[in-house]
Amino acid sequence: MSTDRTPSILVVIPTLNEDSTIEGVIDNLARDWPAHGRVTFVVADGGSTDGTVQRVERLAASKPWLSLLHNPKRIQSAAVNLAVRVSGAEADILVRCDAHANYPDGYVRRLVEALERTGADAVVVPMDSVGINCLQRAVAWVSDTFLGSGGSAHRGGRTSGDVDHGHHAAFRMSSFRRAGGYDESFAHNEDAELDCRQRALGSRIYLDSDLRLGYHPRATIAGLWRQYFNYGKGRARTVRKHPGSIRLRQFAVPAFWCANIVSIIASLWLPALLLLPLVYATALLAISMHIAIRKRSVCGLLAGVGAATMHASWAAGFLWSWVALRESPWSPTSALPLVSDPRQPEGTS
Repeated sequence: MSTDRTPSILVVIPTLNEDSTIEGVIDNLARDWPAHGRVTFVVADGGSTDGTVQRVERLAASKPWLSLLHNPKRIQSAAVNLAVRVSGAEADILVRCDAHANYPDGYVRRLVEALERTGADAVVVPMDSVGINCLQRAVAWVSDTFLGSGGSAHRGGRTSGDVDHGHHAAFRMSSFRRAGGYDESFAHNEDAELDCRQRALGSRIYLDSDLRLGYHPRATIAGLWRQYFNYGKGRARTVRKHPGSIRLRQFAVPAFWCANIVSIIASLWLPALLLLPLVYATALLAISMHIAIRKRSVCGLLAGVGAATMHASWAAGFLWSWVALRESPWSPTSALPLVSDPRQPEGTS
């Protein structure tokens, strides 16, 4: 960040059919922002058909710091890169936000303060899952346990400090550009992949555990399955692109499910091998009972179902991608910076 002028901050919100939430998110993020600094909001829309575009256009008419950008590639990674190319030429700080999360007051201001206080190149934050229906609440509760997240620091983490990865929040624009921005071929896990490149180029990533946001899990088993299947696919691509980036807790998921399947099949000849899937089923039942009692809610009984769905779909996506897809390893010597495009694409308002 420049030391001889107030920092310029670009806040990017990728959207796709977020009409019910986008106005509340913008209003929340605009509350108590930095007193010294220039803040610009860009909503990068991937082709919404539910009224999101019209709503943002109405809001932008009375908010000079807000603009709408049409994202023809639709996905979030492309949305953020496009906003940086078009509107980030003078920005010192990039803040990435989601249109379906709950943000604390002063979120943007506190992110800027965290960058200044720590000297980090990127600040990431923990997500606290919250839910409305029974399944969402069960998934939220189990996500904050070791069985649900494997101890991931940004899933309910309570300790601040340098990390390998976290939920993306703020970047020094110089670090984001130097790494080349997001890989736009990644529809999922683009954040972890970028973190690998940032760290390889010498950037520090800091988890601020005091800056927490609320996240709504998928409301159905089918939706949860698709989400975690795609997460698994993305992680496998990241591992191929950055060998050695996988953590033990991530490798354990596909390895464990393969072992379970082999055990069930082989138990036809050696019944004792059923012990492994029985232990797993017992653990799922135990966590369900524990959460139901602790939360005093029958919804907790779905915690094991949610955890099993997340585990199985992530493992399936990881294994499918590992077998079916190929990815060339990345090297710091091949890094290409993300540069601005002074031409404003047609359809920007």
